[in-house]
Amino acid sequence: MAPSYVPAAPLLFGLAGWSGSGKTTLGVELISYFTQAGYRVGTIKHAHHEFDADIEGKDSWRHRKAGAVNVIVSSDMRTAHFTEHAETAPPSLEELLERSQGLDIVMVEGFKKEPVPKIEVWRAETQKPFLYPDDAEIKAVASPEALADCPLPQLDLNNPQQIAAYILESGHFKRPV
Repeated sequence: MAPSYVPAAPLLFGLAGWSGSGKTTLGVELISYFTQAGYRVGTIKHAHHEFDADIEGKDSWRHRKAGAVNVIVSSDMRTAHFTEHAETAPPSLEELLERSQGLDIVMVEGFKKEPVPKIEVWRAETQKPFLYPDDAEIKAVASPEALADCPLPQLDLNNPQQIAAYILESGHFKRPV
C-alpha cells in the first residue's frame, strides 16, 4: 500500500518522556505502523552513556578497540558505521539528519535540548511531572488516561494509529526543506 502523504522532506518527530513511560514501545509501534503503510522510516536515538553496538570479540569490535575511529561493516543485507568520538565532538542532530536521506519519516529519541517537535509520552505510574510546560516543542501528550488541565492535544497511548495520524496530519512535524 502506498502512503497517502509523501513529504518533500522527511517528517521529523521526537518522543519525549521519563524512563518507564513507554517511549520505546510507542516508537516501535509507530515504526511498524508507518512501515506497513509504505513509508521509509529512520530513527536517531541519543544514548547517554558509552555503549557498544557491535559484539565483543567480533572483527568490528576488535578494530575499534585497536584504535580505529571509523569502522564500516557491510554485507549483502546491511551496513553499520561506527565512529568513535573520544577526541572529537559528536555529530550534531542536524549532521545526523543529513545522513537520513531518502526517508519519509525520521523519529528522534533523546536530544531533549534540540528544537525537534515532540510528542510527550506520559504515565502517572512514573510519578514524574509533565515535560510540556518547559518545552515549547512538545505538541501533544500521549497517555493511557485522560489528563485534566492539559492544554495540549491529548492522544491515546494505546492507539498508535491515532498518534500516527496526528503526526501525518497535524502539520507540526514538517521538516524544513
